[in-house]
Parts: sequence; structure tokens; C-alpha cells
Amino acid sequence: MQPVTNLAADVRTLSKLYGNFAALKRVSCSFQAGGFHVLLGPNGAGKSTLLRALAGLITPTSGELTVLGGSPSDERQRIAYMSHAPMLYEELTAMENLNYFTRLQNPEAACNCVGSPEMALRAVGLDPNLTRPVSQFSQGMRQRVSMARALVGDPELLLLDEPFSNMDVAGAKELVTLLLDFRTWPLAEGRKRTVIVTTHQFELVEGVADSVVHMRNGSVQAQPAETSQPGAAA
Repeated sequence: MQPVTNLAADVRTLSKLYGNFAALKRVSCSFQAGGFHVLLGPNGAGKSTLLRALAGLITPTSGELTVLGGSPSDERQRIAYMSHAPMLYEELTAMENLNYFTRLQNPEAACNCVGSPEMALRAVGLDPNLTRPVSQFSQGMRQRVSMARALVGDPELLLLDEPFSNMDVAGAKELVTLLLDFRTWPLAEGRKRTVIVTTHQFELVEGVADSVVHMRNGSVQAQPAETSQPGAAA
């Protein structure tokens, strides 16, 4: 049985150095399980670096980091990460991309659960029967496919780096609605789904974020108390 914790992630005095450059400087913040959380700040603030540390994609230089009650590497199967770049196979269709990544993640997958490729594509507003290769998709459509790829693993913790890039306002608002709904998807053992996104477009998440971590120059500027109860209706 996986541990149930009130915190989806807990960061204590975390630093990440690249030579003499400090991408993160003793960052401390926490994220309640079941919430919709935002890392806010300009380019170079350290948002993406922190998100990659939460995903277990980089190793911090110092400090402590707990995700879903364990280390990011130990809890990797419960985490999904969507990078700023779509990272899709251009010559494949959306469905072929998702089928491929699903088999990579779980060769035994029957693909008929909540996190199936077909349901993931429908969740982001795409027709799974589209036969065009991804190379012929608009940037916004590619972003949706990338989002579906993150959802197909049926994650407990969803980490999204600038997910609203290349989307018009209407598409971005639809994505926010999807992310809020994602938290209500059922999980076993009383666990809660959590979303953490990086963005510099606060107007898209204002009024719906449960907490906002303001970052600048690799440091946390402020983390106000939760703006609403995690899981509450927006």
C-alpha cells in the first residue's frame, strides 16, 4: 500500500548549482495534496528547475525534497511531467504517440482504464481517430497531445511546465478547467490528485489556484496561505 500524506511535495532549503550559477537558492515551499498549485515568475526565476527536481529529472545540489511521501525516484510511477517542449514523434499520429509512450511506461497495460490513450485524447479535446501525423498539427494541438501523454499514465502528481504556451485564451481556459477536473478523478486508498504548474500568465489561473509560489532569481519570494481549500469547486 502506498503512503497517504497531506503533502504532495515538501521542499526544504533546496539549492541547485550549475558550476558557479545557482539556479535554485535555498528554496523552501510545500504543496498540499489535492490542490492546484502555481509556480509564478518571469523567465529565469527557477520555476522549471524546481519542477524538474520535483519530477526527479535533476538531482539537487543540497537541501531536502519529499514527493508523495518519498523521494522523486522512488515515487516516479505516481508522477507525470510535461515539459515546455511537446517532445512528440512528428511522423506519428496522436494516437500512435500515446500508444507508444503507454507501452514504454507499462508493457502490460491493457489501455482500457481511466488513463487510456483514447480517453486521454478525448479529455484534452482531441479526436483519437485523427489520422494526420503530429507534424501537421498546430502548436496548440501539439500542446494538447503532450498534455494527453502526461495524463495517460494516470498520475497522482501532475507537473506541467508552461502548459498554456502556444494556446489561445479560450484553449488555455479549457485546459485550466480540465486540470481542475483532473483532481476529481478517482484514486485508490484515499489518495488525492495534485497539479503543480509553472506559468508567467497569472491571469489564466487567478481565482482558481489553491496556492501560488512567487519565484525570482532562483529564490522563493512568497508563498501566501492557500487561497481556497484544495479540491474546492472553482
